[in-house]
Amino acid sequence: MKVCIVGASGKLGQYMVQHALDRGYDVVGVCREKSAGKLARFAGRITIVPGDTNDREVVRRAVTGCDGVLTVLVPWGMNHYASGTAQAVLDCAQPGARLVFSCGWHITRDGKDVYPSKLLWFVKVFGTVARLLRLVDVDDQVEATRRIFASDTRWTVVRGSDLEEGESHGLPVWSEHVGDAVLESNRTRRIDFGLFMVDALTNEALVHKAPAIVGCRTVSALAHARQG
Repeated sequence: MKVCIVGASGKLGQYMVQHALDRGYDVVGVCREKSAGKLARFAGRITIVPGDTNDREVVRRAVTGCDGVLTVLVPWGMNHYASGTAQAVLDCAQPGARLVFSCGWHITRDGKDVYPSKLLWFVKVFGTVARLLRLVDVDDQVEATRRIFASDTRWTVVRGSDLEEGESHGLPVWSEHVGDAVLESNRTRRIDFGLFMVDALTNEALVHKAPAIVGCRTVSALAHARQG
């Protein structure tokens, strides 16, 4: 399988690169030119296409011939970076390619998610401050996923809980809606977020789904497993 990772130089992106290589995939990574050095440890093992991830021509070159595309939706700045990246991938990926996108828990597909008050407060305060400083536009990530949900591509949007570093605990568990008991612990290892993204490439049950994930060894996940 040939896989393109859009946003390969970030922490999540690098984990996805490693997981993809571990599976024997042919990997193409897209990242800003100034960040390409972060991928030095993969030299000779992956192809790097430098450029902004919302640049359609950069994305077009990178996804050519790829069976799957893993995309980190980052709402940097005030120039529609996340929605531009999502649209470029949707438009330029090969017909039938498997498209997997990452975002936060605050995204909803059907309005049935029940968010913790802490998350609602954080999104409101952080989003307001970030927009005033013109650093991050949280609403643009919402727009990006709206476009994905409306497309007829073979997409999955993986919604990550609060992330932490550490050794892998294994494939996270997931649920359709934030607020479900299994997700209560609200914690996932970043390395395992990457694992879920790569695994989703070959998981047909996740096509046209927006799974919210949590670490498989968290209290809520273990309680759910015992009940099952």
